[in-house]
Amino acid sequence: MGAVHKVVSYLGLSGVEHYDEGYEYDDQYEDEYVPATERAARRWRANVDSSRIVMVQPLKYNDAPVIGQHFRDGQTVIMDVTAMSMSEATRMVDFAAGLVFGCEGRIERIAERVFLLAPAHVEIEVT
Repeated sequence: MGAVHKVVSYLGLSGVEHYDEGYEYDDQYEDEYVPATERAARRWRANVDSSRIVMVQPLKYNDAPVIGQHFRDGQTVIMDVTAMSMSEATRMVDFAAGLVFGCEGRIERIAERVFLLAPAHVEIEVT
């Protein structure tokens, strides 16, 4: 036995312990592949009546959490930024675009400075 093996043995690092019992794996989730878009849709699925549409007319950028809460609750939101200054309206639209992107939703301009924020489970048909 070499000097290195003696030191390793002395420090208790030489032996690898073998366990009698193996690990039990839960194979429940290994067989089921779910795409990221489907997982996101399940996460943001409506907990409320999907036929409800909320109209919000923010006056300042600090009203953004109200829009975010309604949208994350699964409600369709109509956001009217006509009462805001152009710079704050631009910030609000940027916020809304990020919100719908993160929640797998959709944003549509329906009039001058009026936008529709639709969750993933809501279908928008343009005719």
